Amino acid sequence: MNQLYKNIAMWIIIIVAVVLMFSLLSQKDKVSDKIVFSDFVTAVEKGEVVEVMIRGSDISGKFNDGKVFSTFAPNDPELVGKLKSKGIKISAEPVVDTPGIGMIFVQWFPMLLLIGIWVFFMRQMQGGGGKAMSFGKSKAKQLNKDDKVYTFKDVAGIDEAKEEVREVIDFLKDPKKFTKLGGRIPKGVLLVGSPGTGKTLLAKAIAGEAGVPFFTISGSDFVEMFVGVGASRVRDLFSQGKKSAPCLIFIDEIDAVGRHRGAGLGGGHDEREQTLNQLLVEMDGFESNEGVIIIAATNRPDVLDPALLRPGRFDRTVIIPKPDLNGRAEILKVHSAKTPLGDDVDLDVIARGTPGFSGADLSNLVNEAALLAASRDKKCLEKAEFDEAKDKLLMGRERRSMIISDAEKENTAYHEAGHTLVARLIPGTDPIHKVSIIPRGMALGLTQQLPIDERHTYNREYLVNEITIFMGGRVAEEIVMKQMTTGAGNDIERATEMARKMVCEWGMSDKLGPLTFGKKDEHVFLGMDMGNREDYSQETAVLIDSEIRRIVNENYDRAKKLLTNNLDKLHGLAAELIEKEVLDSDEIDEIIFGDEGPPKKVVRPLLNKPKAKPEKKQKEKKKKEETKKEVETEKSKDDSPASEDPSEEDVN
Repeated sequence: MNQLYKNIAMWIIIIVAVVLMFSLLSQKDKVSDKIVFSDFVTAVEKGEVVEVMIRGSDISGKFNDGKVFSTFAPNDPELVGKLKSKGIKISAEPVVDTPGIGMIFVQWFPMLLLIGIWVFFMRQMQGGGGKAMSFGKSKAKQLNKDDKVYTFKDVAGIDEAKEEVREVIDFLKDPKKFTKLGGRIPKGVLLVGSPGTGKTLLAKAIAGEAGVPFFTISGSDFVEMFVGVGASRVRDLFSQGKKSAPCLIFIDEIDAVGRHRGAGLGGGHDEREQTLNQLLVEMDGFESNEGVIIIAATNRPDVLDPALLRPGRFDRTVIIPKPDLNGRAEILKVHSAKTPLGDDVDLDVIARGTPGFSGADLSNLVNEAALLAASRDKKCLEKAEFDEAKDKLLMGRERRSMIISDAEKENTAYHEAGHTLVARLIPGTDPIHKVSIIPRGMALGLTQQLPIDERHTYNREYLVNEITIFMGGRVAEEIVMKQMTTGAGNDIERATEMARKMVCEWGMSDKLGPLTFGKKDEHVFLGMDMGNREDYSQETAVLIDSEIRRIVNENYDRAKKLLTNNLDKLHGLAAELIEKEVLDSDEIDEIIFGDEGPPKKVVRPLLNKPKAKPEKKQKEKKKKEETKKEVETEKSKDDSPASEDPSEEDVN
């Protein structure tokens, strides 16, 4: 109420001041006793007038008794002479037009505008917690009961990460369990992973499981154009956290404010560096922050300042990897929990066909399949929708409206057939999932391979085979079409890049040995690779180029030999592609290998064969014992003396 009274009083004062200003500007000289001109002349002749003021045709003056008067005089040239003869004091002023209300408003509009801005500024300062001066206030949002609550049931595929952060939740619920043994909970937990792996979702689940105040803010919310604002917001954020302790503070994309110091454009006075310094102090400085736990997420841990990652600040780094086969299956179950699925949908099969997909990719896959099913007026999602959605995400949307000439279509068919045939003839390569000559995305055709198992490392044989497959398209064009096209540009680029990495990064060259060449120069402030710096001699550079050329050319010749020796199969694949436009793995194997089918894959024995579970061992042991007993029983029956025939007994 006091604030309301202050605002009302301020507005009353402003209104009164404006009214007084207008009244002063428009006020005329006070006159009274307007008289006619003849009475004025009579008073002059009688000597009753003491002084007069002449303003054009207006005359005002004073009588000898002190009264004032005013009159309007005609154009009388003898009037001034009469006044002089009577000894009257005469004053004269030029005629000035009195400004109207519109003129006054135009003249005083700038002043009124400044007054209005000042009033608005004062109201903003006095109302709403000082909005005009709230630049230094934290923009952190506190989750409340009305927000959607996530739990660990909503997070799948990252079981190890959930176990690590579960300790933080247990500490917040029962601190004595850890402190009685001298333990100290980490002050900060850094979630590191590729985009879309579920870092923010895991933080939301922590908030839902912990049951304590949860503040969330983005790293970019700290930094503004005003110097010192970021540091002020950090102080305010931790001040809010201390008041609500125990609590959790989640900083998303912390690399926006936590990059290496000393690389900014403003030197030591860089606003971002000041913000980072304040964050370091608040996390582990002289003042204690008991009960305030920081959780941050980033996909660029390499650019973070080392002081931010030391124990006492971010004590624990939790890696959020891309999900494996089982993880993808669990994630698909979570995202399809509220989605009706058809009988032909097997989520394990879909998970096997989506290697390298992150949690966000799988969520998008289910959503795209749902949109396709809805557009087709289906009541559930079937296998066809999932397959089409997967192809759309991996290869792009079909561009059937694109007009392609017959010659270009034939060239594309032989190009993709070359990739496919080389990939199927070389043992140990990833199986072909689908080959298409329907334009998708930026490509006129596409050959898709899907690995059976998860790959974490690649041997030299696998990489060499990949380069051979890359060359298969160009070689097929040369052999059959007798020409070279730009369609192989991306294949050649990828083959050259892979050969360069084999030589310069992975030490897979026999001539150069296990060495790396070309140190990367990174600009920390920009967070991007600025190129490779040559740390080798010119002779070594020549040798590197020759090795790269040798690897690519050898695999080019290898692909040419394979396709030349199997030219009939190449023609068969291309003809089927021209006719059907899309071939799956079974159709490809039937064309290449016929009724015999592809050669059986030789499975290498595992060095460390997984141990069977105890229950399984007991079942196998019991089965062996039962089999052994059955064999012994049969054997005992065979060894027993045969019963004598009664007829023979009678004869004897």
